[in-house]
Amino acid sequence: MQVRITTELLYKAALVFALMDAVCVPLLVWRVRVESFRRLKWPLAISAALVWWGIWSWAIGNYWETFYRYVFPAWLHTWIPWTALVIAGTVSAGLWALSLRLKWNPVLVFLLMGGSLGCITHAWAVYLGIVARPPMLQGASPLAVVTIAFFEFMVYWCVILTLAKTLDWARGKLARDG
Repeated sequence: MQVRITTELLYKAALVFALMDAVCVPLLVWRVRVESFRRLKWPLAISAALVWWGIWSWAIGNYWETFYRYVFPAWLHTWIPWTALVIAGTVSAGLWALSLRLKWNPVLVFLLMGGSLGCITHAWAVYLGIVARPPMLQGASPLAVVTIAFFEFMVYWCVILTLAKTLDWARGKLARDG
C-alpha cells in the first residue's frame, strides 16, 4: 500500500504542530530566563546535534526507500545523520548568538529562527523536487510543505531548548553536589 501525503494532510499536521507550539513556546519563554539562556551555547549545540542526528537517523532508516532515495544521491544514505549532527550543532550556536544580539526575548527569537530554518530548508527541498519525485508527495502543495516546516521545526527547537536547559540544570546540580 502506497502512503500518500496530501495538501490537506500537511495542513492538518501543521495545525497540530502549531497547537503544540502554542503550548511549548510560551512555557519556554516564561521558564528560560535571559541570564539562563546566555549559559546555553554548548548545551544547545550538543542538544541540537543529538536531536537532529536522531531525527535523520530515524527518517533515513525508515523512509529511505519510499521517500529520501528520490531526493538524495545513494552515497549520502549513511552520511546524512552525521552531517546533520555537525550542521545542527553549528547552526544552533549561530542561532544562540544571533538571538542574544537582537533586542527581543532571545528564547522567542531562537525558536522563531528555528521555525524559519524549516521554511528555508523545505523551500530548498521543493526546489530540488520533493513534491515531484517521491510518489508519496506527488501532487501536494509546495506551500503546504513549506508551511508545515515552520511549525514542525519550532517543535524540534522547543525539544532542543528543553534538553539543553535540562543538561545545564544537571551540570549545575552536579557542580553543587560535588
